[in-house]
Amino acid sequence: MNILLLGSGGREHALAWKISQSPLCSQLFIAPGNTGTAQCGTNVSIKAGKDFQPLENFCRDNKVQMIVAGPEDPLVNGVYDYFKAAHIANPFGEGWLGVIGPSAYAAQLEGSKTFAKQFMQRHHIPTASYREFSLENFEEGKHYVQKQPLPVVLKADGLAAGKGVIICQSYIEAVTEYEMMLQHSKFGEASKKVVVEEFLKGIELSVFVLTDGSNYVILPEAKDYKRIGEGDMGLNTGGMGAVSPVPFADDVFMKKVIERVVEPTINGLKQERIEYKGFIFIGLIKVGDEPFVIEYNCRMGDPETEVVMPRLKTDLVELLVAAAKSELKGIKVEQDPRFAVTVVAVSGGYPGDFLKGYEIDGLDQATGSSLVFHAGTAVENGKIVTNGGRVLTVTSFGNSVAEAADYSRHILNGISYKKMYFRKDIGWEFETS
Repeated sequence: MNILLLGSGGREHALAWKISQSPLCSQLFIAPGNTGTAQCGTNVSIKAGKDFQPLENFCRDNKVQMIVAGPEDPLVNGVYDYFKAAHIANPFGEGWLGVIGPSAYAAQLEGSKTFAKQFMQRHHIPTASYREFSLENFEEGKHYVQKQPLPVVLKADGLAAGKGVIICQSYIEAVTEYEMMLQHSKFGEASKKVVVEEFLKGIELSVFVLTDGSNYVILPEAKDYKRIGEGDMGLNTGGMGAVSPVPFADDVFMKKVIERVVEPTINGLKQERIEYKGFIFIGLIKVGDEPFVIEYNCRMGDPETEVVMPRLKTDLVELLVAAAKSELKGIKVEQDPRFAVTVVAVSGGYPGDFLKGYEIDGLDQATGSSLVFHAGTAVENGKIVTNGGRVLTVTSFGNSVAEAADYSRHILNGISYKKMYFRKDIGWEFETS
């Protein structure tokens, strides 16, 4: 079958790498893709914004049978609904399986913190206590913030490119940030509402579920590292690395996750007749021995996908077809038992201002148990150059976290570009695992 993958980051390169290995995939197109995805399929110069007509035209012209949405924006903007309506009005032809991803309504699990919190409350899914505020009840919220135990968590209700969460260590900071978000639109439309949330102390991990709306399979779990600096210091980023499996996510803990989080989530979608055929990223925190949900995302994570896909031994396209056909029940997922660690190389200055266009040397360093996934790269005058904040990731296998991390660092030490930076401590808390 012909498959169209939407997106252009490291996540999409990892997905393209995995999809292209399937004998079920005849042709893989990536819109718009990057330098790495071009090695797995054909890049298409179409960006999935809010106008999906160019994508529809491409799908009809190239007999595409399945669309896989990488990032959240097209899902929140309604790509699933658009193609469902387009197919009803003028069928795409035999074998059309539609979009792998939720409806726009369901994508509010990521697109609106309030929607997600209310969903969790209705289905008794453990999460931090919270309240939501807007300009209409601004003063009430201001007083509420000042009465909460420190630190206090403020979240922009909508999508804010991973920057809409602030953990405030003082009441002065909390009130200032609260005012900036609501009165001064710090995160634009995303902060028209603000969720004030209880701070949970623990260690985080991500669980990835693929559902057909009634049934589900669980993919390899992962833990990512958001802070720019070593020792988890400094500004939040889109992610500086990831580890899978997560050593503390043992069978006992994962049983709690399945019973208290995964199954209530899937049952809740089914009970509320919410259309959802795709990935659910469940951001968790382990408090003591108990799982709590921090957030839902309606797609795979980045850079977690770069460790999840290499560890997934089952044919990904088989799983996606089963999800599209509502046939996931009874399917078993095989995982590579080894540890995988991905380390992200970024542009100097990221997550602040940075420059692009620096030539990258040493990309042929990866051999054996290591893989290089491109994120922000481009080709200029026949040379691969930097084209984003997060430039590339190196994923390596090992028999321990420390061994896999050492392999990834070794490969990155052989890659160079001007002002290159990467954290050398990814997986630091699991060094003996």
